[in-house]
Amino acid sequence: MDRILTAWRWTAGAALIAMMAVVGLDRLFPPPSLSERSVIVTDERGQIFRAFPVEGGRWRLAADLDGIDPAFIAALIAIEDERFHIHRGVDPIAILRASAHSLRAGEIVSGASTLTMQTARLLEPRPQRNLGSKLMEVWRALQLEARFSKQEILETYLTLTPYGGNLEGVTSASWAWFGHAPDRLTPAQIALLIALPQAPEARRPDLRPENARRGRERILQRLANYGVISSDIAIESAAEPVPSRHDFPALAWHASQSLRTASDGSSSVITSTLDYTLQLEAERLASEAAMAAGPDVQISVLVVENANRAVRAAVGSASRARAGGWIDLSNRPRSPGSTLKPFIYGMAFDDGLATPQTRLTDAPRRFDSYMPENFDRMFRGDVTVAEALQHSLNVPAVETLDAVGASRFAAGLRFAGASPSISAGASEETGLAIALGGAGLTVRDLATLYTGLANGGEVRPLVWNAGDLGTDAQGMQIVSAESAEEILTILRGAPQPSGRAPASLTSAAPSIAFKTGTSWGYRDAWAAGIAGGYTVVVWVGRADARPRTGQTGREAALPVLFDVFDMLPRQETPREDRQPWLLAQETPEPLARYNRDPAPEILFPPHEAEVWMETDGRDYVLAGRAGSSLRWYVDGQPVSANSAGEPVWRPVGPGFYAVRAVDESGRTALSRVRIITPAG
Repeated sequence: MDRILTAWRWTAGAALIAMMAVVGLDRLFPPPSLSERSVIVTDERGQIFRAFPVEGGRWRLAADLDGIDPAFIAALIAIEDERFHIHRGVDPIAILRASAHSLRAGEIVSGASTLTMQTARLLEPRPQRNLGSKLMEVWRALQLEARFSKQEILETYLTLTPYGGNLEGVTSASWAWFGHAPDRLTPAQIALLIALPQAPEARRPDLRPENARRGRERILQRLANYGVISSDIAIESAAEPVPSRHDFPALAWHASQSLRTASDGSSSVITSTLDYTLQLEAERLASEAAMAAGPDVQISVLVVENANRAVRAAVGSASRARAGGWIDLSNRPRSPGSTLKPFIYGMAFDDGLATPQTRLTDAPRRFDSYMPENFDRMFRGDVTVAEALQHSLNVPAVETLDAVGASRFAAGLRFAGASPSISAGASEETGLAIALGGAGLTVRDLATLYTGLANGGEVRPLVWNAGDLGTDAQGMQIVSAESAEEILTILRGAPQPSGRAPASLTSAAPSIAFKTGTSWGYRDAWAAGIAGGYTVVVWVGRADARPRTGQTGREAALPVLFDVFDMLPRQETPREDRQPWLLAQETPEPLARYNRDPAPEILFPPHEAEVWMETDGRDYVLAGRAGSSLRWYVDGQPVSANSAGEPVWRPVGPGFYAVRAVDESGRTALSRVRIITPAG
């Protein structure tokens, strides 16, 4: 009895030691993990825009069982590992069967590797196939089964399986050989996807189509023998032609690259805000318009949904086959021409300098060393602000910018996230050229500004990644909601392009508030528009900035803009055309013409200043300069005075504030400041 007890203790101890050794080895030498996978960019419905190869130019698209035809999974398991869902990584029955077959044949005629063992081999390739490597596969298979679910193991296998050349994984193979995702597969396609990994190079359809056909036929016959498909279907499928190789998806080429560059690399799938159907149609429109425009012409288009600022279509260039097509021209600064004029007038409305019916003189005028002239070199005399904007007159725009302040206007654009490229050391006078395109902006910048105009003058960053929808990004009120609506109403009344009836006469489309622009020397043609819940910006030109004589924004870009709006889905939004109200509106006498006396000026706090707030709070004395007394407001609330009659303001906490001073004539000065605490 003592001997039995002692033996049992020794056995139990040895088993415990062995178990501890196994656990220790498992922790010291865990199985390798799946290395990088191809990044894909999709829309919110999962439609692929573009895929990116991994190191070495290999296509390794991640497999997702939810997106793979269940018939393929059933056929794969029937052929490769019929007890996959039962065993724990190693199949003893398969080992015995393979051994018996090999003994009868006198050589190895079949293997016993399970899908888990094959996954282990793909994760950790070994140059030699011998007993040692086989034992290591068994060990790794047991480790994988202990760590992962059957679905995870199968997805790893179907991500790494070789399919010849630079193709890895069933998703890559399906796109390459069939031109679509593996979510729907014919019996012939299923058989080919099972046959290829058995001899990836020997059965490549593009290089050895006859071998591929024979390998597919053998798999079809086995599937029929197993009862997975009928014999008739196997015969019919074997007669299908062997496929040729397809290109991988390449829509939204530049936007996809931007999204990939901006991603943190934590996921192989980037879900964009782009809409597959709109993107496809926008690229088609841009390509056709560029071809019609002549050699080397490129077009960039951006479509933004106003409600959530989501970019729904983005065309960086019309064609990569043309000069500059590999450059994302939506992200290159170009002269915006007259497209910034709406914001100049909007700021003038906010400052109390003008209304839509304020009258200006469109006549030759010099601003120190700067003397602008109209595009057609003609002058129209007395015009209203609305007329000046609708007809894009230059002298009134420069005069208005002079009243608003060129430096302040440029600062407002930068603060809103659109940074104009202005030459260093530019004076206030030379800075006036920004009214006519004397500063570089990108298509993305302009789309950001116009989307803000559509959202009551509040500018926020555009949203490209679907995961960012609904987040609260910092916004900036570039113009007030009232001024934004007045500007949009004016733009809706601009002369329609040739061949287009006024929107008020048609029921097919909402009224488009649009503005065109043409840079100096006809290098850049622009059109920006807002309607039906969307903002669209179109740029037309050459990538190398060579001129296109006579090609204005109205002639080259505006027709494309209207075509893009025609293909957008209709959104139920109220159509507000207040132009008749504007024309009949009575303008207050002080605003009937610009008052060239000095406008109110805020001395403290200066515009765009960062002011420190002490932790125990502090009153700030507001200071300004004007020809009459000033009334002060912070975020629309009046500011009280101290015992000395000075306006004092105590911020409620850190953040951004709008400080406004109003003189007796109703003219205002605005200073946007940020209050910060010593802690930052």
